[in-house]
Amino acid sequence: MKKLKFRNGDTMDAIGLGTWKSEKGEVTKAVKTALNNGYKHIDCAATYGNEAEVGEAFSEIFNNGKVKREDVWITSKLWNNAHKQEDVIPALKQTLKDLQLDYLDLYLIHWPVAFKPDVGFPEKAEDFLSLEEVPLIETWNEMVKAKEQGLVKHIGVSNFSIEKLKDLMAETDQIPEMNQVELHPYLQQNKLLEFCSKNGINVTAYSPLGSGDRPDEMKAADEPSLLENPVINKIAKKHGGSPGQILIKWSEQRGTAVIPKSTNEDRIKQNLMSAGYQLDEDDMKEIADLDYHFRYVNGKFFEMEGNSYENIYND
Repeated sequence: MKKLKFRNGDTMDAIGLGTWKSEKGEVTKAVKTALNNGYKHIDCAATYGNEAEVGEAFSEIFNNGKVKREDVWITSKLWNNAHKQEDVIPALKQTLKDLQLDYLDLYLIHWPVAFKPDVGFPEKAEDFLSLEEVPLIETWNEMVKAKEQGLVKHIGVSNFSIEKLKDLMAETDQIPEMNQVELHPYLQQNKLLEFCSKNGINVTAYSPLGSGDRPDEMKAADEPSLLENPVINKIAKKHGGSPGQILIKWSEQRGTAVIPKSTNEDRIKQNLMSAGYQLDEDDMKEIADLDYHFRYVNGKFFEMEGNSYENIYND
């Protein structure tokens, strides 16, 4: 399997287990299954609402000695209601408590969007704070402090466009080490990947299989299916794999990390086995032609009349 390398030489397995949408009653078992079957990379977030259950898995696995904490890369993310200077590190410490960890390998600003501290998810424009009220550099400087305090080893962002990255980088010499974004054959993000590569920013692909199990209110009525795409299925048949494995391999082969979510034991194992395939030049060319800039997670849920978060992706 490919590994992504960080500026200090640390490495992260390209294929990890995502935990978004994993139910509380299932996620503990899923994480234990993953760690017991060779996964070394787990992706979490405070807003997923299941970090305490993920922490139960970590505690059990690490305490029984089969897997060492230092051999597993664990990522989490700062939610939008903790962007203010005084809220960042307390939110991180709550995540560490829930995950039963002393440190994170990677901590990300989840979105370039800020809510008021008592808002879990906004219902009206007044629930937001503008980026003038809470500039991203204010939040970022606290992320830097968390790294200096040893609470996290690496810091980065998620859902940041090139423009948002440029804005942040203009105000700090601590350039983000990761940008986690939606990435799949329908949204290949070539310009963003090129920008990140030039600036030493690693990239993680989320929703690599099309996020078909996300909430209905986030779905379009006629959205396309990645798993049913005829080109992906043809390539899967050619290599004797599943469409999901081809999609995961595509992300890994392009040099990004990829975090498919599953709570199904067989699927968790199959996803990791994606690393064993090799897509040839013709496969990659055919998949390159599938790009038409379609987002499954389009950020429209942050757009409300009266707030300042229109078209947060700037594309």
